[in-house]
Amino acid sequence: MEHTSAKAIAEARARGAHWHVMAGHPVDKLSTMDAIAEALAFPAWFGRNLDALYDCLTDLSWLPSGEHVLIWSGSDELRAADPKAYLAIRGVLSDAERALAPGGDRADSRRLTVAFSDD
Repeated sequence: MEHTSAKAIAEARARGAHWHVMAGHPVDKLSTMDAIAEALAFPAWFGRNLDALYDCLTDLSWLPSGEHVLIWSGSDELRAADPKAYLAIRGVLSDAERALAPGGDRADSRRLTVAFSDD
């Protein structure tokens, strides 16, 4: 579902979630992973590959309990520049959301929601 960043932030705030906005509009796989890592304050051991991205997204133990909303603004730019990287990262994000959902295989006191915005 497409949102503007401000709307996604307001929605997260209204339900008591922590919100994290990715900086810039990355157009390659590595800079997109770096933007996710920065937004969610990944630990220094983040390995900058898709497996490490999934591991960090499904851990989040360094963040407070509760829902964490990752807001990805301008995701269309990566999709246009590198469709394969876009699909790979989207897949990891979706898998991590499912894993942390109630009943998921990594469910704990933290939940991940990804919001896509067009600004």
